[in-house]
Amino acid sequence: MDTELTATSPTGDATGRKAPSLPVTSAEITNTLTHYYRGELARMTSWRDRIDRTSNWAITVAAALLSVSLSTPSSHHGVLLFGMMLITLLLMIEARRYRFFDVYRSRVRQLERYYFAQILSPQSEFNLDWTLPIATSLRSPRLLLSHAEAMQRRLRRNYCWMYVILLLAWILKISTPKLQTAGASQELAHSWSYIADNASLGPLPGLVVIVLVAIFYAVVLYGTFHHGADDGDFVHGEAHV
Repeated sequence: MDTELTATSPTGDATGRKAPSLPVTSAEITNTLTHYYRGELARMTSWRDRIDRTSNWAITVAAALLSVSLSTPSSHHGVLLFGMMLITLLLMIEARRYRFFDVYRSRVRQLERYYFAQILSPQSEFNLDWTLPIATSLRSPRLLLSHAEAMQRRLRRNYCWMYVILLLAWILKISTPKLQTAGASQELAHSWSYIADNASLGPLPGLVVIVLVAIFYAVVLYGTFHHGADDGDFVHGEAHV
């Protein structure tokens, strides 16, 4: 009578099932890494496309609201404030997408920096543990950036310019008599009280609205110029998004 196998082996377990074979030769390892690189690159490109779509939506929204607000004196300056809120919402969505993109980007850069670059131009100082971050990320995937850090990166890349354009348009709207419903003949506002009156929004006095906008843009300015602890791609000025 045959005895049952109870000990496990590298090629099987107690139930007799065989484990998938791993690449052994250098050709097999190279082939596996090539296919893995193509897969990670495809996922990175897919998330990059999603990021670009959100940026395109934000640019379209900003351009449309600028056209509506500045095209006729009857349009309210609140349209531009509403545009700032929409841009902020899109920035939050894009930051979430960027966090997923950054995971695949970091894996791709590890392969490019320590494997393909070493093949093309070998260097004596070589990091032998370059595969460890990739293996750790594959075994236990985690987001590398917080939502605030991702928002700061996207703010520095694209959104700070949209905020600047909306702010300039809003200042122009509340300080130019020809862009008001009354339609005065002068080109510039004659007093600060006139600007404050034009900046009123419903029950909110104009001065309160101006203070709220100033606080909001102080936060935007801080997020734009504050740099956190970035990885090597950003510290050394390598190509990034």
